[in-house]
Amino acid sequence: MGRITAPFGVKGWLKIYALTSHTGNLCDYPVWWLGHEGNWREVRVLDAKVHANALVAQIGGVESREAAAALKGVEIGVPRQRLPDAKANEFYWADLIGLRVVNTQNHEFGRVVRMVETGANDVLVVADQTGNGRETLIPFIADAVKKIDIAAGIVEVDWGEDY
Repeated sequence: MGRITAPFGVKGWLKIYALTSHTGNLCDYPVWWLGHEGNWREVRVLDAKVHANALVAQIGGVESREAAAALKGVEIGVPRQRLPDAKANEFYWADLIGLRVVNTQNHEFGRVVRMVETGANDVLVVADQTGNGRETLIPFIADAVKKIDIAAGIVEVDWGEDY
């Protein structure tokens, strides 16, 4: 849902890069999970607000600039059960990670390993599963992504294997 980028001020506030559709959406959650690579801990949000184009927040247990600086790069999550259901034809990025990607000619590209926000549109990053390290970037737009079946674990795309 976001990432801590820097301390904000001298009293332990954090500057946050929000990965939500609107920067202020994280303010709706009184409890966040902070962590990295599977090591997560729950924290209470004491205050959070949009400041300029970023989110700033104060969380329990962080009372100095030094403590805030130690959290730089830490990811922010919210328990899935607290998130609203996705609307029709909308997906949480986390739901796309791990799905197999095949094109309309049944060529399998691999699995979605991450999503990238480019400004113009989001992009699926698909890793080849044969071990060659190749990644395919596919724009997450209606012209390229034809069907997503979460239950079947498949994303069908109209994308050439040599693009």
